[in-house]
Amino acid sequence: MKVLIVEDEIFAALHLESAIADLGCDVIGIAPDRCTALELAKEKPDLAFVDLNLRDGLTGPDIARSLANQFGARVYVLSANPGQMGCNLNGLIGVIDKPWQEAELAQIVRSAEDG
Repeated sequence: MKVLIVEDEIFAALHLESAIADLGCDVIGIAPDRCTALELAKEKPDLAFVDLNLRDGLTGPDIARSLANQFGARVYVLSANPGQMGCNLNGLIGVIDKPWQEAELAQIVRSAEDG
């Protein structure tokens, strides 16, 4: 399963990358902003974890929408402030509160693999 991480805090992103790789997934990249996320999305991720606030501002909701609707990825938002998400995002599978738990990631990956 190909996974895209959209997160601008490098240590958080690397920790997430390691946890996802340990679950047997292929992390296609870490994107700190909209431009990088959409470039990496060309590799057609199956699953994406998207932070709301990135290097270029509150672009996470738009990125999540694009990943789901244009690239067919299953999208989970990662946020310490999920209220910033605004209205319901079409294509969004769920929201994961920061700090996330490895057992939660494992459950998400298993669900994505099943269906």
